[in-house]
Amino acid sequence: MGGDKDKEEIRKQIEELREKIRYHNYRYYVLNEPEISDAEYDRLFKELEELEAEYPEFITPDSPTQRVGAKPLEEFRTYRHSIPMLSLKSVTDAGEVTEFDERVKRMLGVDTIEYVVEPKIDGLAMELVYKDGVLVAGSTRGDGWTGEDVTQNLRTIKTIPLRTLSEALPLLEVRGEVYMPVSGFRELNEELGRRGERMFANPRNAAAGSVRQLDPRVTASRPLDFFAYGIGRVEGREFSTQWEILNYLRSIGFRVSELVRLFDKIEDVIRYHREVEERRDELDYEIDGIVVKVNRVEYQNRLGTISRSPRWAIAYKFQPREEFTKVKDIVVQVGRTGALTPVAILEPVQIGGVTVSRATLHNEEELKRKDVRIGDTVVVERAGDVIPEVVSVVKSRRTGAEKEFRMPDRCPVCGAEVLKEGPIRRCVGVSCKAQLKERLKHFASTRAMDIEGLGEKLIEQLVDRGMVTDVADLYLLSRMKGELMKLEHMGERSTEKLLDAIERSKQTTFARLIYALGIRHVGEHTALLLAANFRDMDDLRNATYERLVSIPEIGPEVARSIILFFEQGSTKELLRKLEEVGVRYENPEAAEAGAEAEKEKPLAGKIFVFTGRISIPRDEAKRKVEQLGGRVTSSVTKKTDYVVAGEEAGSKLRRAQQLGVKIIGEEEFMAMVKEG
Repeated sequence: MGGDKDKEEIRKQIEELREKIRYHNYRYYVLNEPEISDAEYDRLFKELEELEAEYPEFITPDSPTQRVGAKPLEEFRTYRHSIPMLSLKSVTDAGEVTEFDERVKRMLGVDTIEYVVEPKIDGLAMELVYKDGVLVAGSTRGDGWTGEDVTQNLRTIKTIPLRTLSEALPLLEVRGEVYMPVSGFRELNEELGRRGERMFANPRNAAAGSVRQLDPRVTASRPLDFFAYGIGRVEGREFSTQWEILNYLRSIGFRVSELVRLFDKIEDVIRYHREVEERRDELDYEIDGIVVKVNRVEYQNRLGTISRSPRWAIAYKFQPREEFTKVKDIVVQVGRTGALTPVAILEPVQIGGVTVSRATLHNEEELKRKDVRIGDTVVVERAGDVIPEVVSVVKSRRTGAEKEFRMPDRCPVCGAEVLKEGPIRRCVGVSCKAQLKERLKHFASTRAMDIEGLGEKLIEQLVDRGMVTDVADLYLLSRMKGELMKLEHMGERSTEKLLDAIERSKQTTFARLIYALGIRHVGEHTALLLAANFRDMDDLRNATYERLVSIPEIGPEVARSIILFFEQGSTKELLRKLEEVGVRYENPEAAEAGAEAEKEKPLAGKIFVFTGRISIPRDEAKRKVEQLGGRVTSSVTKKTDYVVAGEEAGSKLRRAQQLGVKIIGEEEFMAMVKEG
């Protein structure tokens, strides 16, 4: 009996934790008004995970810990909607909206009508089915009658509750839109680009591709969100208005757009349409219009539907952001990090009140995938402050006179060779003017040449005024003290401090200088490896591919990047100038220490990951590990040897527990590195 009583107490404790976590999820993800810190939330979540691991018989599908965990599917099952998910008739001008209002009043025989106005989110329509408050199914709109069952993917979206708050109706079908925030879309595409993977064309395309993943873990890794806007079948409650429905959905844990409004005059609806269109670029989600709905459910039922659309609602669209035009030419633009981007030069076209004459083609892979040629008729899209892009080619309009475009093998700005990295080509020219500001910022950074006072704004001025044309020119600024003092925020004292810092940086280490040069794929750790295996810059410049790849941790891609860097005439010229202006280095990691000495170090080959707060700076902890032959990485994998867990350790600690990686505290770590 005692054991059963104890287990009942545990079950209650688990359910109380779940309720707390659901409540704080609602405060954080839906209301955007958190009441506790991230650390406190992590502690609650960790406590729940540990209890469920110890008592797996109490795990339920609606537990916050069960958002991800289902196995990948082989294919999606179909799902039949109990009430069809209808599409809306679209209108584009105020006259058509007025006609809609007049028609509704005439059919109902009334003089005034209340309308609920909602933003038309550019995402994917979804239906969520809740039984007794628990999410049991989720499906796409499909053809309106039948969609795809994507339940396990929708469970990963944090703004979709696994259990409703406060009230559990026997049946509730919630309808809404899954979308990807614009900020999340940009970050995702940047990450895909870095990995050399195909990027998405727009946030809607990204949301669709993410929801329709057979592996829910992929969906969980994507920044998806959800807005609720209506209901299907309901048991256990009746609603008299759309406004009441939206407020109810918000109260039981769903996110409803902050742009929803209630009006009793169609003139106010039209005015609000203009207001929202002006504000659309301020939003972190794409909208292409507003949805106008008759508020009273009784009126909706009387008006009914026609074909596949309700008579009681319309989509009042914004001005189009897409137009057709011709590609006059394709040129290549070099970015601040050396990335070569193909850009279409267009016959000027008006899109959303702005004249567009250039559009990005992103990268070589996208150029080939879309098969854009000089002379093509194309669809161009412009969205807010996002650079206009070529969406697609109208191939039916081709005449045969169109010309294919090939990406160059040399930088169009400086003539240096181009390194191919997945879909991106990148200039390796060390003095390329397109990359100069970024290279100067890196060269002067604390971990490189450590030039205090050389910040981003000063770099902008030095480059824009032509005072610096490569990093070696920094050491000639002492001859321009008068000009320096005339720059913004540069008085006599700050100028002298800057020049002193530049002078001090002339004495450095070989590893720092290698890192400061900004060789592609050569970070601090690789720079240390190179310094330990090569006597000086001449020795490194003459390194063969075979010698480079023989060094542990230097692979083929890094070796090719180093060789290509030193083959450039601009690199040879820069190194000559740096030596001429007095940059000198010592090499404490010299090759005499050799690979054998490295192997003899007590932490040779060991990989560490830090999580949480420890009493010494992370940089110092990393240095101690590296001095003893170990490595520090940012993520926990099966290859990790130690996870050092400090105060308020987070997800990395949980990952280490899952993988069985050894976890140590700060005290044990300090004992291991006391020799450093």
